[in-house]
Parts: sequence; structure tokens; C-alpha cells
Amino acid sequence: MKEQALFCDGTGSYVIPQEPRENEVVRLRFRTAKNDVKRVRLMTAVGGYDMQKEAGKDGAEFDYYEIRWRLNEKPFRYCFEIQDEEEVRYYSRCGVSKEIVELYEFVIVPGFSTPDWAKGAVMYQIFTDRFYNGDPSNDVETNEYYYIGGYSRKVTDWNKYPDNMGVREFYGGDLQGVIEKLDYLQELGVEVLYFNPLFVSPSNHKYDIQDYDYIDPHFGVILEDGGEVLQEGETENRKATKYKKRVADLKNLEASNQLFIKLVEELHRRGMKIILDGVFNHCGSFNKWMDRERIYEDQPGFKPGAFVSADSPYRSYFYFSKNGEEDWPYNTGYDGWWGHDTLPKLNYEDSVKLENYILYIGRKWVSPPYNADGWRLDVAADLGQSNEYNHEFWKKFRTAVKAANPNALILAEHYGDPSEWLQGDEWDSVMNYDAFMEPITWFLTGMEKHSDESREELRGNTDNFVGSIMHHMANMLTPSLQVAMNELSNHDHSRFLTRTNHMVGRVEQLGPQAANEYVNLGIMREAVVMQMTWVGAPTVYYGDEAGVCGFTDPDNRRTYPWGHEDQELIAFHKEMIRIHKEHKALKTGSLNILNGSLRVANGDEYNILAYGRFQEDDRVVVIVNNRSELAEVTLPVWMVEVPRKCRMKKLLYSYQDGYSVDEEEYLVEDGEVVVNMGAYSALVLCG
Repeated sequence: MKEQALFCDGTGSYVIPQEPRENEVVRLRFRTAKNDVKRVRLMTAVGGYDMQKEAGKDGAEFDYYEIRWRLNEKPFRYCFEIQDEEEVRYYSRCGVSKEIVELYEFVIVPGFSTPDWAKGAVMYQIFTDRFYNGDPSNDVETNEYYYIGGYSRKVTDWNKYPDNMGVREFYGGDLQGVIEKLDYLQELGVEVLYFNPLFVSPSNHKYDIQDYDYIDPHFGVILEDGGEVLQEGETENRKATKYKKRVADLKNLEASNQLFIKLVEELHRRGMKIILDGVFNHCGSFNKWMDRERIYEDQPGFKPGAFVSADSPYRSYFYFSKNGEEDWPYNTGYDGWWGHDTLPKLNYEDSVKLENYILYIGRKWVSPPYNADGWRLDVAADLGQSNEYNHEFWKKFRTAVKAANPNALILAEHYGDPSEWLQGDEWDSVMNYDAFMEPITWFLTGMEKHSDESREELRGNTDNFVGSIMHHMANMLTPSLQVAMNELSNHDHSRFLTRTNHMVGRVEQLGPQAANEYVNLGIMREAVVMQMTWVGAPTVYYGDEAGVCGFTDPDNRRTYPWGHEDQELIAFHKEMIRIHKEHKALKTGSLNILNGSLRVANGDEYNILAYGRFQEDDRVVVIVNNRSELAEVTLPVWMVEVPRKCRMKKLLYSYQDGYSVDEEEYLVEDGEVVVNMGAYSALVLCG
């Protein structure tokens, strides 16, 4: 039996239709070598069923077996049994095995689908304060308010490195700045913008929401200004009259929402989408429902917060350990997320009113006139006090959001196995740490994603990479994989380019300049090639394309270097994004890793990775040489349905000192192609 020829996955080439409805008949297909096996059977919980060989084309390389199966309303699990004259093998999401591996069975969830626009979409994450200042009149002022032991600070030097305790630093980036840079983003090839939180909040990261109903005027519009900043030594925010005027005046709040509407309309006019960040596990101590800072205590149009009054309509929104009437006003005995009193934990189980309001917020921002295209959910698995309620809430959230906008995307921040939330009735997908960011980082750099650890035994370890990434991919349904957010960097982890210098530590130990030293652009380009050719939605963290470095939070939140960009790296991103968008196989095609059958002339496959993406007549092959020396590699491209004898076209070749898109062809003989790879190089072929 020619095991290398055996193949199946959950894409539309092997599951037809790929996202079937309940009780629909689905056609399942399986691939073998031509005239190589005796029988293929579909193996289910209720037994095995013979599949029928399709009528093949003359000279075809493969046989295809198929069976029609009527689904019901429950998830359908299956694998395949392949027999020849001498042996029996099984095929599941982990590939070929000698016995059935239930953990890796294929799964179809009837009725589950993810938005077509998000499948393989090129996304771009914006940390708004650090992207571009389009409206200096809305900048946070120094001493405008007091937060976490210090005053807000306006940064006047755009190029300054963030302070270690930089949560109160503001560089002035805003939505008007994004609007002014949409031409740049569109020329880059971006299809979707994902914003870190935009709602009223006292921090620059805004994961401490103050008001879910409004865009922060510091990001939006300040029509009505006035009041005073705090004097040195004054720490009571009830006296921060300038801040109160800016964030609690309805004219400012409504104008900021209107600017957001303008941004969305312009994005949609350009054929682009937008995803908002939803922080629903906790809010902030400034939040109008809590009002620990007494921002809203005397503001017209606002009801008393739960910190201020025992009679607050929001009291049930929080868990108070001190509940005597004598504990008010100004009750500090509330539950904070991870014990942080600046991040009050929301008390859903004891407040149907709170639950309903957050569901309303979920609907509001994906509905007219705002029309956002989806949500990214912060620490989504932490919401609520129990796992049972967590699942109950996200089912309600999905129902609410999808009713308002059926094409909205719901993806969550999650570490570890997400499968219990990816059963078709909660999240669409996740920020893809386990099945993308981590395995690629270990393979290419040997570094942990925070730069906190170096493990040289994992650098270039192909077996570990393949085993790890395929295991984690098997925890996700195919429609979830196709929309998973594949990032190299983001606001929580070190910049990928910095990881290439193999410096272990954080900015407080090493200093910010160290993040820029000894970086390897060849490895960075390898990573971008993989990002743009792997299964999922490649998501660029603002500035990665321009060469921004940085250790983990807050150093990873440096400003976009306008006027100081690495123009060659930007051009490289444009080319790889163009390739990604031009090839349907890179959006929704199958993935087959070729390492099991490739040959390296000058050694083993350590630090060598090869794979193919293919769909119908579109076939793309990627080879990565992560070595510091040359490598001659023979690739079995027949495994991704490249003809046995043909010529493959070079789409792009990157190497340690640059890249090339010059036309070049590679001869395929007997299903194999020989390529010579330079140090720290990546080659993309089509055929």
C-alpha cells in the first residue's frame, strides 16, 4: 500500500458540501494511489460501510472513493479503513495509523458554518493609540486623571519607547488616524481590521471598559471640552473635571460613535471588514456601573454606580463580599478578576439584567448603524463563575449576534484546547496560538512567544513541529481552522522579529534597545511565508510589516514607525499577501505536509519543512530552509497532486538578505522537484 498517497481532510474537496445543514446528505471522498488498494470503508460509531470508487480519468495519479451519508442533528465522527491484499490501515486527522485513533477522528457538525468572507482573510490588528494620530485635539492630557498609582501622560515624542508601566501613556493614535491610513492598509492587501478595544476606558489598551455603549472620545471626537486636569498631589478622579467632561458628555460620546460609523462605512465601501474586541469577563473600576472613581456620581443622565450606592441598579452586576448597608457608600469589597480591584469581575450568574445587557451590546455593534463584522472575545473561557455557565452564556451570545448579523465572525482569545467551545454552537474560532503561533515560533526561533524561554532542542525540530501543530489543528473543526486568526505577534507577546535574536528576557531586564539587536530578517521572511500559506486567516500585527521590534507587553506596543519603515519588508509583505489572495488553495485548500517523503542531499530533514496547499487545479508548494547553510532538497510534489511531469513556476523566493519574484521554472520529473535552498530561505512554487 502506498501510504504517502492516502489523503482526506475536512475541506470542500472531501466533504461536499463542506458545511452541511442538519439532516442533509453529504458526499464523503477519500484519495488513494491509482489501482493500489482493494477496499476503502467509512468507519463510524455504528459500523463500517464500503465506499465506491469513482470513475477515474485516463492517466490519473489517484483513485477517489466516495459514499453518501445522511446526517442528523448530532456531530458525525468518522475515519477510514483502507485494505490491500496484505494489510489494513486507518486514516484520520493524524494521518495513517495501524488502528483507529478516536481522538483524531474527522468530525462534521451539521448546521455549523463560519463566514465565507473570513476564510483565509488577510487581517490586520491595530493597537489604536500607537498606530497614527489623525486628530491631536482629542489627545489625552498629562494629569487628566489618576490611574494605578500615577497620572495620565501625554507622550509628545512619537518615537519614544513605551515605559515599563506604560498603561497611562498616550501617544495620540485614534480612529481619524486609521481613516487617514486606509489607503496604505488597502495597498498592503488587508481585508479585515481587528481593533483592540475602542470603548471608553482609562488605559491605553482599554481592556478595562468604562462604558460599553460608546467609543472613547480620545479615539473619536471631543466636541465639548473644558474643565481642569488634576493638580500634582491630587488623586481623586471626581475632581478630574476635564476627563469627566470629555468621557461623560453625551455630545462627545455620540460624535465618537458617529466617527466609528463613518470608519465602518468607508471600510465597507472599500470591500474591507472590521472586528471589535469584546471584553465581557470583567470591566474597569472606572466603569459607569461600578464608578469607583466617582466619575459619574454627579453627572446628569447617569444612575449611581454600585460602588457609590447600595441602591444602585447595577449592584447585582458585581459580587460584593461586604453586603451590609453600612458598607455603602464607597464599598470596596467587590470581586476583581485575578484579584485586581481595577478589573471588577462581572457577576452574570446573579444578574439576568447584566446578562441581557451584554447580549444587547453583542447585537448592538454588529447591527445598523454600526455594522461591525464580528467580535474577538477577550479571556472568553474565564467569563462567569463556572464552566457550565460559561458555555451557556456563549451559546446565548452566538444566538444573539448571529440573529442580528448572520455573517458576523465570533472568535475568542484562548490558550489550550478550545474544542469544547468549538462544537458549532458557541465560538466560530480562536486566536490561533496553539495551532499556529507557538509551533512556528518554536520551530523557526527556538523561543517561547513571550521571549521568556529558549529551547534549542525545539529549534528546527521538524518532528516536534509537525506533531504539535497537527495535534492542535485536530482540536478544531475545519470551518474553524479556516477562519482562525494566525498571528506571529500581538499585543500580549513579544514581536516575532525580536524572537529571532534569541535574547531571553523582558524589557525591564534587557532594555528596549536589545529588542532591536541581532535580529534575523531571513527568519522573519520565512515566518511571513508560512503565515501567508498556512491554513487560516493570516493576521499582521501593526508594524510587523515595517520591522517593528519589541519584547513582550508593553514593549510590543511601540508606535508604527511612520517615515522610518523597513520599506523592503513592507514590499515583501505586499508580495506574499498578493500571492495569498491570488490562490484559492491558500484560502480554503487542503494541507499536506511533505516532510515524511522528502530527501535532503546534505543531511537529514532537521530545520527543513515542506508542505503543499491544493484545491482543484490550484497547487502551491512551500519549502523552508531554516539552516544557516545551503540545502539541496528533493520534494515529492505528486503528493499534492502536481502532475508527474511538468514545470512549476516560482512565485517567490526569500533568503537571508532579501527576496525575489523573478520568473523561474522548476522541472518536475517522476513527481519530484529538486530545489537548492540558501540559508534562512523560503520558496513558494505553483504548478
